[in-house]
Amino acid sequence: MIGRRVWSKWAWVTGHRWLCSRTAPGLSPATVCSDHTSLFRVFSSSTSFRYVDGIPSLLRSSITHHVKRSWCSSQAQASSDVTSGNGIVDVPLAQTGEGIAECELLKWFVKEGDQVEAFQPICEVQSDKATIEITSRYQGRVAQIHYVPGDIVKVGEILLKMMVEESEVPKQTCNSLENTKSLDSDRNTQNIGGVLSTPPVRNLAKKYGIDINEVYGTGDDGRVLKEDVLKFALQKGIIEDSSASSTSSSDEFSGLEESYSHQSAKAGWICEDKTVTLRGFQRAMVKSMTMAAKVPHFHFVEEINCNALGKLKESFQKSNSDSSVKHTFLPSLIKTLSMAISKYPLVNSCFTEESLEVILKGSHNIGIAMDTPYGLVVPNIKNVQSLSILEITKELSRLLQLALENKLRPEDISGGTITLSNIGAIGGKYGSPLLNLPEVAIIAIGRIHKVPQYADDGSVYPASVMTVNIGADHRVLDGATVARFCKEWKQLIENPELLMLHMT
Repeated sequence: MIGRRVWSKWAWVTGHRWLCSRTAPGLSPATVCSDHTSLFRVFSSSTSFRYVDGIPSLLRSSITHHVKRSWCSSQAQASSDVTSGNGIVDVPLAQTGEGIAECELLKWFVKEGDQVEAFQPICEVQSDKATIEITSRYQGRVAQIHYVPGDIVKVGEILLKMMVEESEVPKQTCNSLENTKSLDSDRNTQNIGGVLSTPPVRNLAKKYGIDINEVYGTGDDGRVLKEDVLKFALQKGIIEDSSASSTSSSDEFSGLEESYSHQSAKAGWICEDKTVTLRGFQRAMVKSMTMAAKVPHFHFVEEINCNALGKLKESFQKSNSDSSVKHTFLPSLIKTLSMAISKYPLVNSCFTEESLEVILKGSHNIGIAMDTPYGLVVPNIKNVQSLSILEITKELSRLLQLALENKLRPEDISGGTITLSNIGAIGGKYGSPLLNLPEVAIIAIGRIHKVPQYADDGSVYPASVMTVNIGADHRVLDGATVARFCKEWKQLIENPELLMLHMT
């Protein structure tokens, strides 16, 4: 009974207090901040204790068991950034934006053993909205990396573990790494940061459904090697030939699983199916288009004569003194679209289904759908109503360059009010676009092509014609409103000199 009281409250070790709070299931034991060989002073007049290596035998087994499992957590629940163990901190994936639950890990800027400074970029991740660099809160050394490029990481999950100076660790942890090593003689199986292994080895174990903590490591300091995982899989009957599995495991690349079967020359090739995991912007497109398909759409199609717009573009290009600026049709189309929106603001709105409210947006943040090697992305040009055609041209060029490099920021993508899809840049006369919710309108522009048209006197002349297809949310917009809006926009495109009347 006295021994139990001593354990549940405290003992005195060479003049320092050893806090040992009562432990309940799921709670961490108290912090050990003193040498375990120090002599206990137990105040009791009726009970004597036998000492073994400086520790009362009555308490020795309990103390040893708790010391090996706790690694210095002084609270019932550790903070989200700190693991139990001195000098070891967790670096989790932080919230990268509103509504973002997970990200794809694109690449690491560090590797295990690297020294990292505070605020140094450690990795790059991609959400369904943007590509983001994750920086370190701490200065220290990378102890363990938990994921490989291509993995999907949920917000709050641990990206890596770092060894930091004791001054940077919160008060919960106080033991040094040397004390931890002296207490843990079973380091191969009870490592501070879990089993030592590289990300490719962990990925291999994950492929075979193996808990890597069950694999005996033969590498330095108990590190689990690829051969250890394959040997374990062979012993458990998961694979038949370890050499074949080793070869096949090196053929994986970025989550794309491909397999080819080859028979004899007479039989020829047999091509098998392949499974591709959708990532990044493609995953975002699945979500957004699934929601958009539930909205009642209608489409309005019109042809617009671009002869005058073509002459305006040629005039801009002739007077251009900046070699970095390339004038195209699109900036003029964006500006004229903003002018038409000013007259029909309902087109530039968003709909809240829960409250049945329509918010008329004051800013004309016109999104431009862009085809990139990483998938479809829609950055938007902010406050087009306040920009000149030249400013729109430069901003469009900036966004396109960032999109091609997969470097768009969250603010470049969020906040759009209407979307323009220039499918004509690739080909096709017209398309049938789906809404980019919560916007209520989207416009697809076909390629400009020459067609014969009749003049008022009956003569035929060549005209550069562009087909536009406006997709609208029929819960908010009706056909008459969209027709009038398109008529206004068409008039501004075919007569660009009218822009001067609206300039402020």
